[in-house]
Amino acid sequence: MIAMEAGGARQLKVCVIGAGAMGSLFGGYLSAAGHEVWLVDTATGHADAIARQGLRIVEPNGEERVVRPRAVTDPRSVGPCDLVLVFVKSYHTRQAAASLAPLLAPSTVVLTLQNGLGNVDALAEEVPRSHLMAGTTGQGANVLGAGRIHHAGSGETLIGELDGAPTDRLRCLVEAFTDAGLHASASNNVQGVIWAKLLVNIAINPLTAILRVRNGRLLEMPEAVEIMKEAVDEGLAVASRAGVRVPLEDPWAHVRDVARRTGDNRSSMLQDVEMGRQTEIDVINGAVVREGSRLGVATPVNLALMHLVKCLEQIPLISCLRA
Repeated sequence: MIAMEAGGARQLKVCVIGAGAMGSLFGGYLSAAGHEVWLVDTATGHADAIARQGLRIVEPNGEERVVRPRAVTDPRSVGPCDLVLVFVKSYHTRQAAASLAPLLAPSTVVLTLQNGLGNVDALAEEVPRSHLMAGTTGQGANVLGAGRIHHAGSGETLIGELDGAPTDRLRCLVEAFTDAGLHASASNNVQGVIWAKLLVNIAINPLTAILRVRNGRLLEMPEAVEIMKEAVDEGLAVASRAGVRVPLEDPWAHVRDVARRTGDNRSSMLQDVEMGRQTEIDVINGAVVREGSRLGVATPVNLALMHLVKCLEQIPLISCLRA
């Protein structure tokens, strides 16, 4: 196994925990670049389809290509890795963390690119913090069916050490991702980067789910824009009180720009609501509410958005009971 600390290491053994849309996208691109990639997913149909016919990726231009990472349902069959990428939904992070021990060697990096706050702390309950790195990604992807995903749009991936140090293993990962076509940069303020992504998510995700619209449609409704702005202002107040430096010159302008650039996207929260799945509202708007309560910052708009999405999560169950 190639040690991550060895500068310039190129070929990595990578295990992706949670081979949904984003996990499959990163795993697929890294596999195409020549890395040994294992996708681990509990959905046996998805894993079986990839094992039989490869992972089919529909690119933003409509072209389709097939890549061939390995796909399994049990991480114990993978063995120690250079990199473990965690892409499960946030409410499965603790369960995923408990399964990582067979994947760890002394030099293994466990990287979370998940949405929301709290994933690092959840992983740290089972994994030594010295193994952990974190970040965010602007890549977009959707699942089209078993073994088939759509690469909906490209964006920068920012990753960093928890303490902000410019390590060799961080440079190695940035190089590996970028060489694979997943443009990446190193950050010395990963907590600020996570909060910057959180501000986008608290504004866009719940409203698209509540209103059942694509991202760009929000900007066409003045009332929605006002709610977005208030949610972001609350998030900024909480981040400021927490001592987090958000690396955005104009956070509200950034949120609007993301909504415009991803105008045709259906947010992950909208997709979850439409499919009757649990959402990640607890680690998005819910995280702002919890941190605000802890720090004495009022967050009424984020609280209302959280409650509304939680009501939406109950609608399939209520409908079933009435039937």
